[in-house]
Amino acid sequence: MNIGVDAAALGMSNSVTSQTSDVNSGYWNPAGLIHLEDNQLALMHSSYFANIASYDYAAYAMPIDNQSAMGISLIRFGVDDILDTTQLIDDEGNINYDRIQLFSTADYGVTFSYSRKPTFAEGLSFGVNAKVIRRIIGEFANSWGFGIDVGIQYQTASWNFGIMARDITTTYNAWQINEDKYQTIQDAIDGQNQELPETTEITIPKLQLGISKLFEFHYDYSLETAIDLQMRFEENNDIISSSTISINPSFGLEFGYLDMVYLRGGMGNFQNELQLDNTEKLSFQPSFGVGFKYRGIQVDYAFTDIGDQSVALYSNVFSLKLDFSIFRH
Repeated sequence: MNIGVDAAALGMSNSVTSQTSDVNSGYWNPAGLIHLEDNQLALMHSSYFANIASYDYAAYAMPIDNQSAMGISLIRFGVDDILDTTQLIDDEGNINYDRIQLFSTADYGVTFSYSRKPTFAEGLSFGVNAKVIRRIIGEFANSWGFGIDVGIQYQTASWNFGIMARDITTTYNAWQINEDKYQTIQDAIDGQNQELPETTEITIPKLQLGISKLFEFHYDYSLETAIDLQMRFEENNDIISSSTISINPSFGLEFGYLDMVYLRGGMGNFQNELQLDNTEKLSFQPSFGVGFKYRGIQVDYAFTDIGDQSVALYSNVFSLKLDFSIFRH
């Protein structure tokens, strides 16, 4: 749930909290759903770790009336066809490859979003997400979780402001572990007799603040500049970190031509990495992307983890957005 969705947003290093205004707002800031003029559908696919893992996303959103909108989205991050070799050796000590089975591990997130704008403040909107989390590790273990997000946006003619509070109630995932299957792992590895792992997984609240400004040039060209601050209430390797809070900035740009062709870039995930000689080095994750929109159909591409700035392999992300207005003309 922390990776992000929509190649357009990922190409801007996730700096979209304040200006998101389409079907993907259900993830970034549900308050942005209020700007929908018609029903929208979004799809995204990305591969991670040299195509070992797949990350897929689908979302649908629609306006309810002039004051409210709603949406639903599904995220799946999974690794399929993992070899289960715990039964590789039979009871007589013989290796039998026919005993190898395949299993998958996958995380699912289903989000129900609602957005509304009050009548007393022009440009202000708020939204809420209800998230259901499902995690499966083959037949070994599975869990259910539930969380709440709250978002606010204030948009003017050129300036946009946004706040997104994730997991405000703290999200708990309750695990159920197949003790028989877990024991087969212990028996398959010599010298292993560990106790069952913890059965409750906790996701603490996070806060994201965003501000952006839109510049227009001669009606044909536009430039959107955005800055976001991701705040986590823990100590980690973020560029600003204390015992109570860590802050990580991200910066994004989107250059548009005729509201049809887009070029994007961004920097984020600034980390103080400890080197072998005990010195610290500041690393960051750059990204860029392109997009094309024509008559309600938008195709976007993002390229992240460029070069050696991150220990992770780069990712190619593709997404599609369809505005149902094309069917009404």
